Amino acid sequence: MARTNPATQANPQAPQKVLVQLSVNGAETKLNVAPWTTLLDALREHLDLTGTKKGCDHGQCGACTVLIDGRRINSCLTLAVMKDGAKVTTIEGLAARDGALHPVQKAFIDHDAFQCGYCTPGQICSAVGLIAEGKAKTPDEIREMMSGNICRCAAYPNIVAAIQQAMRAS
Repeated sequence: MARTNPATQANPQAPQKVLVQLSVNGAETKLNVAPWTTLLDALREHLDLTGTKKGCDHGQCGACTVLIDGRRINSCLTLAVMKDGAKVTTIEGLAARDGALHPVQKAFIDHDAFQCGYCTPGQICSAVGLIAEGKAKTPDEIREMMSGNICRCAAYPNIVAAIQQAMRAS
């Protein structure tokens, strides 16, 4: 005899929801999401944090990069339920509470490291993670380790210069 879920007995086609607890930009959050909800969609659609961009939705462009427990990830490739209990930092959570910009954000402005700006939140989050990793020291290493973040406007030289400035400030 098959067991039925009481939550879907009234409407068997209703999607089953899963409770996910996250710390997002320092705020504890509980979300009821469908099991197939990506972290990107949870951030944008459930928490209205639209700074994280949906680019390719296939993990190829990096526009959706956020930090999970300090490590950079493509949020379009990660289910929200997989990150239950994690600490998530989006572009909205990088600036200090008093509004002071994160050193990477300031460096991107100083070096005009964006044009259209669509990739910028993912580029900045990725750069913050890159600096925390401490592996990239040279411009070539920065370019290699940032290669998962695409900029269609080709602001790459300015992005590398901004990251170098932020690395010196760290």
